[in-house]
Amino acid sequence: MSTTTSTQASGLLDILLPAFEKDTGIRVKVFAKGTGAAIRDGMDGNVDVIFVHARAREEKFVAEGYGTKRYAVMHNDFVILGPPNDPAGIRGQKDAVAALNSIARAGALFVSRGDDSGTHTKEQVLWKKTGLALDIKTSTIVKKGQKSTISFVHPKGSEKWYLSIGQGMGKTITFADEKRTYTLADRGTYIKYKYGRDAGLDLEILCEGDALLNNPYGVIPINPKRHPHVQHELAEQFAKWLVSAKGQSLILNYRLLGKQLFCPDIFRQD
Repeated sequence: MSTTTSTQASGLLDILLPAFEKDTGIRVKVFAKGTGAAIRDGMDGNVDVIFVHARAREEKFVAEGYGTKRYAVMHNDFVILGPPNDPAGIRGQKDAVAALNSIARAGALFVSRGDDSGTHTKEQVLWKKTGLALDIKTSTIVKKGQKSTISFVHPKGSEKWYLSIGQGMGKTITFADEKRTYTLADRGTYIKYKYGRDAGLDLEILCEGDALLNNPYGVIPINPKRHPHVQHELAEQFAKWLVSAKGQSLILNYRLLGKQLFCPDIFRQD
């Protein structure tokens, strides 16, 4: 399985995969990376299933015949994190686009994953809605010895305050905490890093609650008609287990210090 880093960094897979193996005898080998890279793994037939969070890209993946079906598994939301002194003054802001405009006007440090992940994709959507003049940047990222080239937008003239680091969610949060910058993160990974480790974080949630920050996750078995070698039946079994009462219950009850990281989609039809 190729999956977004947030399912691993949040600790969720440590709960789900042992339970799935116990129920079925099937062991899942995980490759955690940005959603874009995970989707490319699926397109290339390098994995049997993908578990990611960029719905439009997932639906396109299925429509083009790379996957057989998108199963809606769970959702949480993205949040804009920042240092306690909040130099851009966005604390309590519920409009994510307005918050990014404030960060840009203040020239306050902002760190981007810059890795073509679901989080990075969401960030691009938000910057495009700000109305700011944008530049397109092309960069090469290297993960586990593999190079890939990605293009993304960032505000024009932001070289002194916009930092793109090409890293996963956990490393990006840690970097932002060390450098006292703003960043966009999924709530689950933030909770894990804030409350689930001895080190903790000083970063705080400063902007949340915007519908634009909704973060749905889907699982998609790879289409055996496209890649006959994939273990499609096992991938289907995994996908259906995730959306079963058992899988959804585990997602619902996965908490850290009473804080819920993900909401199961068992009752969600949109």
